[in-house]
Amino acid sequence: MRDWAARLLLARTGTDAQAWNRRVADSGLADEQALRSWLAGQGVTGYSQALLVWERFGYPDFLTAGADELIDAQYADRPRLRPVLDAVLAALPALGPVTVQARKTLVSLVGPRRTFAVVQATTKNRADLGLRLDNEKPGGRLLAARDIGAANLRIPLTGPGDLDEEVLGWLRRAYEENAAPPPPRRAARRPAPALGLLTVVIEGYDLPGRSCNPGPDGIGYRNVHVALGGKSKDRPALVVPGKPGLAIEPVPGDAESARWEVPVTVRRGPDGFDFTGPFVGGARDDRSLGLAWGEVPGDGTLRLFRGAKLRLVDVDPALIEAALRPGHRLVARIRLTDPRGNPVCARVHPPALTWSVQPG
Repeated sequence: MRDWAARLLLARTGTDAQAWNRRVADSGLADEQALRSWLAGQGVTGYSQALLVWERFGYPDFLTAGADELIDAQYADRPRLRPVLDAVLAALPALGPVTVQARKTLVSLVGPRRTFAVVQATTKNRADLGLRLDNEKPGGRLLAARDIGAANLRIPLTGPGDLDEEVLGWLRRAYEENAAPPPPRRAARRPAPALGLLTVVIEGYDLPGRSCNPGPDGIGYRNVHVALGGKSKDRPALVVPGKPGLAIEPVPGDAESARWEVPVTVRRGPDGFDFTGPFVGGARDDRSLGLAWGEVPGDGTLRLFRGAKLRLVDVDPALIEAALRPGHRLVARIRLTDPRGNPVCARVHPPALTWSVQPG
């Protein structure tokens, strides 16, 4: 984690952690809050700021503790569940190569490609075996999982006896599905003839404000702005460090509303509409318009920390047909604050996002 944060610091500021540590030492700041304020004024925020604070005042226990210490702490007040973890670990050699990663609140099981399962002592009477089964839905003993690492499903376990053949079968399946290499990308195909130019208007409302703490780690962001993602250079834009695109027409996070208007080329292929243009991202089956959330330190950059996706492929084809008529446009109305009061992110669904056709 330290190495990742150090790379992030270098990418965002152009200066490595060692040089920043010298600057921090020269500043003479003696308390954490003063250092955080000073770093924010230098444009260092988020994980990059946390790294330099840790370098100055020491790393938290969950980053420096050994695996045994972390696991012992997880089961200190629920020792009856420790045999559940031990039973899961005992089953791993039969699966193949597995790396066991102890974290603060759970244990991750990582196969040759990525994490396939986790074990978490969720309550004093129940441990959850979280499984990453992307194509499986809840049913039977498989329950929906939330906030359990990479898992999307979980099986509750109250003792080692619950780890029966059915559960071991699901564990093996999760291992095999996540150990296999990803499917090869299809060769690029020739684009279909252009059908017309579509005008898309994005109307944002209910903005979250200029500060937020969206992550579970509590790291905060200040002077937050939202911008349209794209590669067009003929509009006001900020550079996004480490990213090829630009943050176009940024709007402060405490504005009353936000509005962007973009052209999108529509093509009709054998399997429906396709969308292209300097503001369109994503693969053929995931064409989207994107919004970028980030801090604006005043140096011509937007320090990205999350993004939102408005999928054009989800729009009713009848709306696309209607919006292509002369004098009409496609309007996306999006609520920019999520249910927790933070900037909306990832793929946005109704009712937070609605599509309609309006006269131009």
